[in-house]
Amino acid sequence: MRVIFAGTPEFAATALAALHQAGHEIVLVLTQPDRPAGRGMQLQASAVKQYALAHNMPVAQPVSLRLNGKYPEVAAEAHALLQSTAHDVMVVAAYGLILPLSVLKIPPLGCLNIHGSLLPRWRGAAPIHRAIEVGDTETGITIMQMEEGLDTGPMLLTESITIKDTDTTGSLHDTLAAMGGKLIVEALRLLGQSKLTATVQPEQGVTYAAKISKEEAGLDFLQSADILARKIRAFNPFPGTHAQYADKMIKIFAAHPIDKSSHGAAPGTILSASAHEGITVACGEGCLQLTELQKPGGKRLPAADFLQGFPLPAGNSFTLQSSSMQQKNDSL
Repeated sequence: MRVIFAGTPEFAATALAALHQAGHEIVLVLTQPDRPAGRGMQLQASAVKQYALAHNMPVAQPVSLRLNGKYPEVAAEAHALLQSTAHDVMVVAAYGLILPLSVLKIPPLGCLNIHGSLLPRWRGAAPIHRAIEVGDTETGITIMQMEEGLDTGPMLLTESITIKDTDTTGSLHDTLAAMGGKLIVEALRLLGQSKLTATVQPEQGVTYAAKISKEEAGLDFLQSADILARKIRAFNPFPGTHAQYADKMIKIFAAHPIDKSSHGAAPGTILSASAHEGITVACGEGCLQLTELQKPGGKRLPAADFLQGFPLPAGNSFTLQSSSMQQKNDSL
């Protein structure tokens, strides 16, 4: 099948590779413009662009596809390219640009989207993060027929997996990316045989996964250890949660809740810090054992190695901080 593919990050590159390896003809790749990245802030191509160029696929990087938007000339040029490129279907995965109705109407067999949740739960930008953050026990991939609404289109294929207590956004991302690649290959096989059936999303159970911001990455030790542990897993690897200790902002990438409900200490108090057990911090309910940390300008380290260069004496405290963003997310 002749495919136009639209995507940007590693999640999308995994799907592009699956389609390519399955023998589909990738006639055009759309991806976001190169962005500054790294300490030197050099322009860096997206994971999708890197894969496409390595396999001699034509690439376009329009900044917009909206004819009535800020860049109408760029959008018109992109529309002309899509219309002049012979293809059967468009596949979209974490592209990052809105596809207006004028684009959705171009592919003869429509636009299929790979979404990292079991719709209608967690429509939107950060479904993997939010599923872990709120304590969902299940997630998956939905292949969806795209329409104008935000992830509102009919469902074509789904597959679910269990979210383990040890899953981070990083680990779950990789699992779902591979699943998305497998499922979109199956979807195109069924589409080619006219056997792909659509199911309208139910009206009940709709939630929205707001984009992750660095401003919501602070840990509020007034909250329970369970909530904080989920947040740490959800924000690993990016943007990473953090806590204020004296005049230093310490990033925390791994922790687990433990039950020391009778400790009697104020939330944020360091109860113990040892190479063997990690760093135990009192919370509003229970305690949190920190096992992977990073000091400013340093590397991510296991607690034992971190403590060698950055002691955290028992009885000292992390600064308490509350987050309006956290309160917003608690209502999701």
